[in-house]
Amino acid sequence: MPITPEIRPQPKQYDCYLKLFDGVTRFVGFGGGAGGGKTWLGCEWLLTNCYRYPGSKWFMARKELTRLMSSTYLTWAKVLKYHHIPPTDWKLNGQYHYIEFVNGSRIDLLDVNFAPSDPMFERFGSTEYTGGWGEEVGEWQFGAFDVLKSRVGRWKNEEFNLLTPKFLLTFNPTKNWLYRIFYKPWKEKRLPIEYSFTQSLFMDNAFTAEHYGKTLNEISDPITKARLRDGIWEYEEADTVLIDYDNIVDMFTNVPEFSEQMYLTADIARFGSDKTVLGIWRGYDLQKVLSKTHQDTEKTATQIRTLLSTYRIPRSHTVIDEDGVGGGVVDNLRGCKGFVNNAAPIKTPSSLDSSQLKKENFKNLKTQCSYLLAEKVNAHLVAVTAKLSENDRDSIIEELGQIRRKVTNDVTTLQIISKEQIKESLGHSPDFADMMMMRTYFELDKPKGYRMPDPATGYGGVNPYF
Repeated sequence: MPITPEIRPQPKQYDCYLKLFDGVTRFVGFGGGAGGGKTWLGCEWLLTNCYRYPGSKWFMARKELTRLMSSTYLTWAKVLKYHHIPPTDWKLNGQYHYIEFVNGSRIDLLDVNFAPSDPMFERFGSTEYTGGWGEEVGEWQFGAFDVLKSRVGRWKNEEFNLLTPKFLLTFNPTKNWLYRIFYKPWKEKRLPIEYSFTQSLFMDNAFTAEHYGKTLNEISDPITKARLRDGIWEYEEADTVLIDYDNIVDMFTNVPEFSEQMYLTADIARFGSDKTVLGIWRGYDLQKVLSKTHQDTEKTATQIRTLLSTYRIPRSHTVIDEDGVGGGVVDNLRGCKGFVNNAAPIKTPSSLDSSQLKKENFKNLKTQCSYLLAEKVNAHLVAVTAKLSENDRDSIIEELGQIRRKVTNDVTTLQIISKEQIKESLGHSPDFADMMMMRTYFELDKPKGYRMPDPATGYGGVNPYF
């Protein structure tokens, strides 16, 4: 006997199904809050399609495959049990990450996380799907959506009389491309005809409203609660920006505090359009900035070596972005510090006992240093006295303004938005901001026993070579 799952959607889910089965809408957005039945809807929709169209091909995608398997897939199993789908009717291929039905239908389980080796998501370029579902799309980069939307409607759609390909996207409120493409046009009643958005909150799901209501009410962070409980997309941007705009502008007129300590920080270009940016500091006074494009690592290492000699900066007071090609520069300058953005945060003295070190609740070292830089700038402790072009000055202001707290469902770990998100907003890499962020590394990993170089010899107390 053919199996036909009997779907009994909640009212908001029903509104979404109308879009999923019409002949006009191509990109169907659903959710906008926690507990609204997003995952259940996605699983039931794929299950129904697999039985209605034998031999069809679909995808179930999430930013990380491990989270898809530990969360979304568990709901998938519950949905199949709820609809009494016999285990002999389908199987999971754990090696190649797909679900296959005996009627030939298939669901690929996709990991759409950004990979430096595949920045354009070319790994999906040759795939063909009847349609697909993206889960927690607010965590995706736009490029993943942009590529996958071109892959639906390519597998037997004419044979199934599904001439309108469908891409279901489920998500929570996020101030990124989803806000620009789905929510704001929907709110202003100008959403293109091929797009739709159905907002579903926890109280719209009768099965879990009471449970989710209690859980969401216990969230202490006001932004997270506003997003997940109330479905508010316009959470205050000021609540996520780490550095006040006026304080950024004040850097160019702040009177620097006197310091004998000199430092060099270097952000090394990874791609052709990015800049290698070097900064010379006296204390927290940025006295000189140099930027280059299309410069190889040998030339960069030679330039840094010259600057260290000219300004008598010990290598122990030099930090270089070690990710990507920057590792080659670090290797050529023995004694310099290598900065690994995703390294673990550095433990700092406990306020209760200075002899004890406490583990910081930052996601990584870059987040820790970004928060510390924000603290310094907001306290007017950072000055920029370097002679800059108007373009470079504007770039510094613009890039520092993009250092923002990342709004996530994890309320225990402090995070900032990714470099890729900032690059998407700016249209270029935040090279100046990254160079300045690394200055705070020496607040966490202070060189021991350093003294100013002797004017006669140029030798300091720790690293007498330049």
